Amino acid sequence: MSRILIVEDEAIIRGALRRLLERHDHEVSEAGCVAEARELDPQSFDLVISDLRLPGEPGTDLITLAAPVPVLIMTSYASMRSAVEALKLGAVDYVAKPFDHDELLETVSRVLHQQATRQAKPPAVTDEGGQRQTMIGNCPAMQVVYSRIRKTAPADVTVLIQGESGTGKELVARALHQQSKRAAAPLICVNCAAIPETLIESELFGHEKGAFTGANAARTGLVEAADRGTLFLDEIGELPPDAQARLLRVLQEGEIRKIGSVETRHVDVRLIAATHRDLHSLSKTGEFRLDLYYRLNVMQIDLPPLRDREDDILEIADALLAKACRRHDREGLRLSRAARRVIRDAPWPGNVRELENALERGVILAESHLIHPDDLGLAAPPRQSAAPETRVMSLDESPEGDDDADTDDLSLEDYFQHFVLEHQDQMSETELAQKLGISRKCLWERRQRLGIPRKKGPRRSAG
Repeated sequence: MSRILIVEDEAIIRGALRRLLERHDHEVSEAGCVAEARELDPQSFDLVISDLRLPGEPGTDLITLAAPVPVLIMTSYASMRSAVEALKLGAVDYVAKPFDHDELLETVSRVLHQQATRQAKPPAVTDEGGQRQTMIGNCPAMQVVYSRIRKTAPADVTVLIQGESGTGKELVARALHQQSKRAAAPLICVNCAAIPETLIESELFGHEKGAFTGANAARTGLVEAADRGTLFLDEIGELPPDAQARLLRVLQEGEIRKIGSVETRHVDVRLIAATHRDLHSLSKTGEFRLDLYYRLNVMQIDLPPLRDREDDILEIADALLAKACRRHDREGLRLSRAARRVIRDAPWPGNVRELENALERGVILAESHLIHPDDLGLAAPPRQSAAPETRVMSLDESPEGDDDADTDDLSLEDYFQHFVLEHQDQMSETELAQKLGISRKCLWERRQRLGIPRKKGPRRSAG
């Protein structure tokens, strides 16, 4: 439901407009002038509809007062001059009085939709350790995710999050919980694939003492522990059939019954489920209950894989690298341009989790201030050149003809090879290693890998 502020000095027009908008499920507030509108805090609304000419300050003053909330201007003076002036001052659009109801509703709907798309900001999430973090990325697919989170979180409906492993499904679940009306209550996270099938029902629903061998004491289940809060079931496609039937009863009746008990208990739980599998297809083969699937899929959020988020990959990599540097006390490390190219072009089957592991590896293995592709454990993308040999570049030659290009533009292999070949006659192995910012052992290993022999000159033999 969108909140709209009407600013109009004529009570009849103001009332008629309010009734029209309320019939179409908008929440409406009224003001008779800019001063009254200011007291209502125009920035707290989704849209301001204001007459151009008002007693005291003109309606266009609300454009600045309400920013970034859009202002739709109404005017009885529907001349091109007044409309253009309002638009120049920042009005999102204008409508002429007397207005056509359908045209006005269409304009309002369009403006609200555009505003919702622009305001789809990454939500802030607090992790288990209490650290606050913001979801990263602004590609169109993630804009849809942010918008869906913002709209779905307060609705208190069941949500199904679908996406490949490592795309951040738990992060979305936390955002949904923390922006919901249940934020003060617990969020219980359960990985259904990590619990043995023989124990999953006991873990979720609890058991009475003596209900089965080894049940030496009564146990409260995780569903009950999430009462008044949110239960997040990750990898719900792995839930066995008996547990699926029990979960369906929780969703339908709001009741649980512990294993070995004859009594039922009412619970008030919001369920968020996640999976990388196609539950609808699993229901056709009998592996997943179709009625449970329909109960789960009230609202669906699809997370895109990392390979489809080209515009976000490097931004995510920089944020994860900063965290890894702090964790390992390696502040100041950065990715070489060759490493950035490899990261951007990699397929990332493990998605963000795989990227995070690669960067952690790079922070640990890097021997200079730069992290190179081999530190990440990633293969460089295939070259377009037909020649299999690595081309030796002179020190005064810049890649791609750019005289000001940083040497990071070279791949690690190119830079290492041309530097060693150019300087090994004048420098010892220790001096070469120091200049390259690596150890003698690493210098030797890279020589071996790239097939660069050590020169056997008179100076070295004399030493």
